[in-house]
Amino acid sequence: MELGWLLAWGAALLLGLRVLMELSATANFALRIGFYSALCVAASALTAPVCVLVNGGRSVKNMRRVAGPAPIIKAVVKSFKYFFGLRFEVKGLENFEVEGPAIIVSNHQSILDMMGLMEVLPDGCVQVGKKELMYAGSVGLIIYLGGVIFINRKSTSSAKMVMAEVAKTMVTENVKVWVYPEGTRNCTGDLLPFKKGAFHLAVQAQVPVIPVVYSSFTSFYNPKKKLFKSGKIKVEVLPPIETKGLTPDDVSDLTDRCFCLMRETLFRLSGRPA
Repeated sequence: MELGWLLAWGAALLLGLRVLMELSATANFALRIGFYSALCVAASALTAPVCVLVNGGRSVKNMRRVAGPAPIIKAVVKSFKYFFGLRFEVKGLENFEVEGPAIIVSNHQSILDMMGLMEVLPDGCVQVGKKELMYAGSVGLIIYLGGVIFINRKSTSSAKMVMAEVAKTMVTENVKVWVYPEGTRNCTGDLLPFKKGAFHLAVQAQVPVIPVVYSSFTSFYNPKKKLFKSGKIKVEVLPPIETKGLTPDDVSDLTDRCFCLMRETLFRLSGRPA
């Protein structure tokens, strides 16, 4: 009898939450964000021991395979989209098929970017992220185990030293490096000015830059408007931009060229005029 009452109360609670989500955009946003956060924490906590057992701890193989079985973190995160009704339409994956290392740059819109990242992340690729992510509980732990390279954005000298080491590692270990050149999340439907670190890195290592553009989320995800609903995200991997023969004097032009190309693509994918 007690079990029956619990089930009845549980069903009533779920129904009440559903009605509340339909009636209030603020409640819908808060509940979805809460569920997304809880999902990230729970999935990270459950996945971390598997990463340690399978790959021995911190390794890019946990995030995206170098060789062998399917990557653990990618498989888990790709399942998140089904909980939120998100669909990804991807074009241009063949542009990742360059010989040797490369710098991948993409726009950075929201906490949902992690799902978009796992849709297209190429083999043998490591991301660069802010140092603060390390302290995000089980989420920080899983990011660490995935081989993410952390930089201190508040210290220019520290960041430059890390990026210099990244350049060496990228070439010696033949890996691609994923960087968000805007430096922070930006959910305005446009791009923030690009920081030059990724482009200095590409020129220093003489490796190509591969731009990746995600369409704007603003029609279905906007924290300022408390909007979070199902939607389709278009993703396009653009042809590599060669840097062989370029010098530090060319970094500004390279940065501007990439910015203009990605901004034009963002507007096209999002169905808005340039």
